[in-house]
Amino acid sequence: MTPLAGARPVPPTWPSVASSPQRAHVVGVVAGRGGAGASTLSAAVARHLARRTATVLVDLDRASAGIDVLLGLEAADGVRWPDLADAQGEVSGADVLALLPRWGTCAVLSADRARPGAPEPAVVADVLHALTAEAGALVLDLDRAAVVAGESLVGACDAVLVVAPLDLRTVAGILAMRPRLGPPHAPTWLVVRGPAPGGLGSIELSEAVDLPVLTTLPPDRGLVGSLERGGVPGAGRTARSAARVVAALHRNLP
Repeated sequence: MTPLAGARPVPPTWPSVASSPQRAHVVGVVAGRGGAGASTLSAAVARHLARRTATVLVDLDRASAGIDVLLGLEAADGVRWPDLADAQGEVSGADVLALLPRWGTCAVLSADRARPGAPEPAVVADVLHALTAEAGALVLDLDRAAVVAGESLVGACDAVLVVAPLDLRTVAGILAMRPRLGPPHAPTWLVVRGPAPGGLGSIELSEAVDLPVLTTLPPDRGLVGSLERGGVPGAGRTARSAARVVAALHRNLP
């Protein structure tokens, strides 16, 4: 059976994704609350990792209209999750990678706003298993509701990052997910984002949810404008923040 039947072809001028002899490192990113910027951070981290290794940014947010919209790729050729509906069992990771749209050198597996609906869990599991054999890194944009329900792929991650603005809504949101985060699941850290309108500090937030802080990111006042003008910026404060996150992960993971 060919799992990619009917998929849109990828232009041959797009860069190829090299195979990796080892299993990909898998990083999950989830928002502490709505509007935290987890999808933006996922994208920025994936693009930074793609400078060093073959990387796939994977959209697993069931409420998303497609992370390709955030990246300005909604019109780009390539497969989305609905095209992989029959991809179960022995899935070729190389074939999937060859058909994914590219955001620079980063491959992107997105939902599709024109064909809403979450992929079947078995499809997600088999496709991601295949991709881990071909790429060097996967960055999963996780769904908060799925984490709360215990239906996410947190346990398949080598690390989970919780994007945490400094406010009480974030505390409540993380506490709802807390039974699924940290040991015995994947190592989990907070990526704290300012400002703190009510004066909540990063140490207070960490103590309230019993999760360590990986790093604290300054606000990027120009980010909203950049997103409206065509996607996650490849330079500037957001890109530097992604580099800090990746560097912190390297220091904290064995």
